[in-house]
Amino acid sequence: MATLTEILILHGLLPIEALDTLMAGDPADEGAVRRLVDSGVITEIQFAKARAQQANLPFVELLDYPVDPIALAMVSPIVCRRHEVLPIAVTDGRLVLAMVDPGNVFALDDVREGARMRVAPVVAERGDLLAALARYHRADDELSNLTTTLEEEHTPSEPERSIGDDATDDAAPIVRFVNLLVSQAIQDKASDIHIEPGEHSLRVRYRIDGVLHEMPSAPKSIQSGVISRLKIMSDIDIAERRKPQDGRMSVSHGGRKIDLRVATLPTVWGEKVVMRILDNSTTSMNLRDLNLLAHNFEAYKTAYSKPYGMILVTGPTGSGKSTTLYTTLNSVSRPEINVITVEDPVEYRMAGINQVQVNPKAGLTFASALRSILRSDPDVVLLGEIRDHETAQIAIEAALTGHLVLSTLHTNNAPSAITRLTEMGIEPFLVGSALDCVVAQRLARHLCERCKAPDARSPEELAHLRFPVDPQHPSPIIFKPNGCANCSNTGYRGRIAVHEVMTVSEEIERLCVARASSAEIARAANDQGMISLRDDGWAKVRLGLTSIEEILRVVA
Repeated sequence: MATLTEILILHGLLPIEALDTLMAGDPADEGAVRRLVDSGVITEIQFAKARAQQANLPFVELLDYPVDPIALAMVSPIVCRRHEVLPIAVTDGRLVLAMVDPGNVFALDDVREGARMRVAPVVAERGDLLAALARYHRADDELSNLTTTLEEEHTPSEPERSIGDDATDDAAPIVRFVNLLVSQAIQDKASDIHIEPGEHSLRVRYRIDGVLHEMPSAPKSIQSGVISRLKIMSDIDIAERRKPQDGRMSVSHGGRKIDLRVATLPTVWGEKVVMRILDNSTTSMNLRDLNLLAHNFEAYKTAYSKPYGMILVTGPTGSGKSTTLYTTLNSVSRPEINVITVEDPVEYRMAGINQVQVNPKAGLTFASALRSILRSDPDVVLLGEIRDHETAQIAIEAALTGHLVLSTLHTNNAPSAITRLTEMGIEPFLVGSALDCVVAQRLARHLCERCKAPDARSPEELAHLRFPVDPQHPSPIIFKPNGCANCSNTGYRGRIAVHEVMTVSEEIERLCVARASSAEIARAANDQGMISLRDDGWAKVRLGLTSIEEILRVVA
């Protein structure tokens, strides 16, 4: 039987430069080919096709495959997840089984025994198969079953479980419930998990692509156990229920480590817990992937390429400000420069960068940390957020004394950042001199590429929505959400940023010194070519990236 390497060479899929990688081990070994996949020389799909050819088996793409529900029900979700297999059809009295590794005899035996039927294996690409598993065997089905079991176990007459009960035998279902809750959120690419106590139940919601989605609720009787379990995992004081607390935990999912930032908030029905999922693997560190329009990209690149000055990214919570700053930091970071950050909390760990975690209890505030790091010979300083006069003053002075300062501010648009800083008590002439560029940002949902449909609106409707229409092309080609299996019938998959990039020119600096209003500064910026948030959004609608409704939802 030909080796995977021989098959790849035969089909011209193995570049000459890949032979060095193969020499590191036995070329006949599957691990050598796996190294090629990990290093990006060949793709997962090429690897899977080579595996199928080696085993003389069909290759299937599961995304559009019509999976038979009868076949699906023949093998338990636990077996499917354990062996990374999925039954997809019954043909000629045999169960067609999609597999990542067709040589896994243990998987074949387990499925054959469970289904009581002969098995016909086919090969699928791993990512494709895991996505199909998530689609057809969602953990929230298991959550529903577990919730029902827990509800039966905890009768209404039984008192609520106390914190210390976490050590009893009954803790196992609670642990499983919490693990499934987190696992499903990561699988669904959620950014936040909300666990909200109510009068009669424990409400669970996931924020996916910026929108909250309700999950199966849990019985009120397990509320204490679930919240205690989360607090223990996050190293939060479980005895304190009267004040908000913050913590952090790490979980392993799909072979990668994922951090979660945890916050508790006392409410009338108990402690609400919100977990922010900090999945570094889903964050691109390439500025081109921020979807900046060409004009905005050049303006922003000019600003961060300077050796000094201040760049601010503004927007509400959850608008992707941190991602933009980290991506910028990744672009400017080099071995020959010293990069120091002050954050609360440190969301993503980055190699080669000195990251400082604010600790108010120990006296390490934004202002004190910033004052200290300026004595540590930095070239680039990233400040998590400008919250008060003292922090703003030191940041401005740092920008004026030869440092590149990156930070965030909570304002609705770019011009408002100038007035916000002056309201904090910073002298206008200092703001005008130090500030180099302001980026306002929002996140809109990205249309699903597989199912988006043409949006046939009349020119009158578009004019009513203030959508800019070219008189020569009164009916532009735009798209609307439709819904398919790929996007869980939402019509959207992923998110896209909408930007407003304002370069602080001499004219804007003069307006700043004159204490002009944000409206006057906005007019001057627009005259100098600044693209407003809404116009940037309309440009992305014309590019087929998002819909009119999304832009109206996120931009005033």
